[in-house]
Amino acid sequence: MSSYRPTIGLEVHAELATKQKMFCSSKNDPLEAKPNCNVCPICLAHPGTLPTINKEAVRHVLRVGAALGSTLADFTEFDRKSYFYPDIPKGYQISQYEHPLVSGGSLNGVAITRVHLEEDTARSSHAGGASLVDFNRAGVPLMELVTEPVIHDAKTAGAFARELQLLLRTLGASHANLEQGEMRIEANISVSKDENFGTKVEVKNLNSFRSVERAIEFEVARQVALYERGEKVVQATRGWDEGKQETFHQRFKEGSADYRYFPEPDLPKLMISEVPEFSLASLTATLPELPWARRERYAALGIKSADIEFLISSVARTDFFDAVLLELKDSSDATSLAVNYFVSDLAGEAGSITPAAFAKLMRMSTSQVLSSRGTKDALAILAKEGGDPEEVAKAHGLVQVHDEGALTEAVRAVIEANPGPVAEYKAGKVATIQFLIGQAMKATKGAGSPGALRELLVKELG
Repeated sequence: MSSYRPTIGLEVHAELATKQKMFCSSKNDPLEAKPNCNVCPICLAHPGTLPTINKEAVRHVLRVGAALGSTLADFTEFDRKSYFYPDIPKGYQISQYEHPLVSGGSLNGVAITRVHLEEDTARSSHAGGASLVDFNRAGVPLMELVTEPVIHDAKTAGAFARELQLLLRTLGASHANLEQGEMRIEANISVSKDENFGTKVEVKNLNSFRSVERAIEFEVARQVALYERGEKVVQATRGWDEGKQETFHQRFKEGSADYRYFPEPDLPKLMISEVPEFSLASLTATLPELPWARRERYAALGIKSADIEFLISSVARTDFFDAVLLELKDSSDATSLAVNYFVSDLAGEAGSITPAAFAKLMRMSTSQVLSSRGTKDALAILAKEGGDPEEVAKAHGLVQVHDEGALTEAVRAVIEANPGPVAEYKAGKVATIQFLIGQAMKATKGAGSPGALRELLVKELG
């Protein structure tokens, strides 16, 4: 297989987070459980109805283009893409063909061909010998991004798709949940022994990043095996069977001529340059800190790469953590501690604790007001109930005890209650001191300083 070179291009569809559908005023809520309630004569394709363009959807796609460093169109138009399925009520889909909104750019080192707008299809379901169509999703704004065929392995494809999801969420353009169909990935895959492209096969139904990678790996191996047997690869559309972990034939692949594209006569041509808020400068000014810039900022603070990826994988996490950083901007020790507790103990879910309270708790920990055990316990209470860290720590007896008299009393009680470990320690098994420190921490309800307890134990044990 090593003599064959895979070539992969991705097509990614993402439902845009707008209030209304792409060409009508029906509510954009494709996850609505009650079927066919977010519909109107336009998205049901009643005769005589006319579409209108959703300006917010256009803005979302242009902002994606600005983030990707792409060329934004001056002139653009919509086209009719003809095909006949029950989930396309008009018998055609309004899409873009020759004049997309966005061209070029790159993400994660992968070159982008185009990004354009179209309308989503209805959702079909099949059970008990019947087929049902729910039109709640019909007409939802759908962004399609197409990469250049410059990907050569499954891991790169998966990494690109993950980065695109993160970008869409960061921009607020799409929720991009794969399991809910808000982001759908198709892979165009071919193999060859030279720089020329082999016969392309499109694989659909990839509803997780792991499926993207495994489908590509399977399809590359399948095509290589065909060539090795002296057979041909047939250009076709294939699906992915998650249970069998293999691709399967769906239909022979259509070409652009089969769709009979022509300009949509019911929608106006757009001159983007005539809309001041759609200028590149205006769009760029609205962009938040992008994921790659955030990575650099966090790395400069000494945060580990694995923790950085965890922090930036959710907009809510980064918003909370950035608010904590503002509170701790003069304390690198507390910042480092904040990363550990936020990632490990809270798992990125702040609950009822505010950034200010979280930051205050970190300062209490670094100043030895709380032990690590006390910090963990206080954090669990604050995440569940909220409140002021200092008040919570005092109310639950978590404030670290530094009084030597009180600690000595606790240490002597531990020594008296644990004759076996004490004997082991005195016999030369020095590691036993850790057990005794743990017992002393319990005796002080986590409020004793571990260092102070160690010193007192060593002193008392002679």
